[in-house]
Amino acid sequence: MTREFQTIDAHAGGCPVRLVVAGGVQPTGLTMPKRQAWMARRAEALRRALVLPPRGQADLCGALLTSPVSSTADAGLLFFDADGFTALHLTAVMAIATIAAERGLIVRGDPAPGEPLTLTFDTAAGQVQARLRTGAGAGGVSGGGTRVTGVTVCGVPSFVAGGSVPVTLGSRVLRVDFAFGGAFQAMVDAESTGIPLDAAHLPELRRLAVDICEAVNGSHPPVHPTGATLNGLGGVVFTGPPEHPSAHLRTLAISSSGVVDRSASATGTAAMMAVLEAMGLLHEGDPFVHEGLLGTTLEGRIGRRLQVGEVPAFVPEIDGRAWITGDHTFVVDDADPLADGYRL
Repeated sequence: MTREFQTIDAHAGGCPVRLVVAGGVQPTGLTMPKRQAWMARRAEALRRALVLPPRGQADLCGALLTSPVSSTADAGLLFFDADGFTALHLTAVMAIATIAAERGLIVRGDPAPGEPLTLTFDTAAGQVQARLRTGAGAGGVSGGGTRVTGVTVCGVPSFVAGGSVPVTLGSRVLRVDFAFGGAFQAMVDAESTGIPLDAAHLPELRRLAVDICEAVNGSHPPVHPTGATLNGLGGVVFTGPPEHPSAHLRTLAISSSGVVDRSASATGTAAMMAVLEAMGLLHEGDPFVHEGLLGTTLEGRIGRRLQVGEVPAFVPEIDGRAWITGDHTFVVDDADPLADGYRL
């Protein structure tokens, strides 16, 4: 048996994103967490085939558009990577919103002159919004139609979950801050680890991130105030001094399984902003320019304030841009011994 999948690929700041547009599945469930659980049970072969080699690569983010689960959303969004199915990948939202607008996947009326095109997505972590700045037909991959020149994503409520928490790794103890920006992440000063924050040391940083997540999730995993589906440490954000002249901070986000986001990571930006705000280093109205490993940047701001349970939080607003990189038809032959991909 041979299966075919059609995708549109894009990147945002160097983070590669693959949106499935044909050949996928349509998960059932009245909520996005239930649809994510459905995908984890029944779409594992799709995930592996499209994200892992030989068709994908270890740090690729896959996504699938679904019908919305709320009356205020344009679509639902499910995310997957080499590790499994994840609740939110905020950087990928920039790329998916760009694809949806430039390729007409979501039909909306034209915004008023000077106003952005706004797309709203239901995700397993909550509702997120993308405000797209557009221009008419610049040709290129959009075929003369809508051209997206910038995206502002409004994420889920972000907050600090713990400050200067000791994490024991063998004979050493690292102090980390826990913050939520769509997933719980540990903020770690790269200098305190003794590993330089650069591409040459990526394998060491990847292993350390996995070790930190295993240590935390095995002893005192962070707990979300509103629901068990978002519990547990999802990754580590290593921090260091910037190299880009306009950036305030350089970081590297790595998931609990070692998946690397080489962009500035919008989810990591949201979590980092929460930590900086709690430390009194970021104030309402201040821009926070965040640099990733590739030197690309995102700019964040503190948006609407609210409470998550009894925890003070805010909705992050993060500016970036994405580019479509290609259209693909992938063939999966069941006779192929590597049909479902592989990990080394």
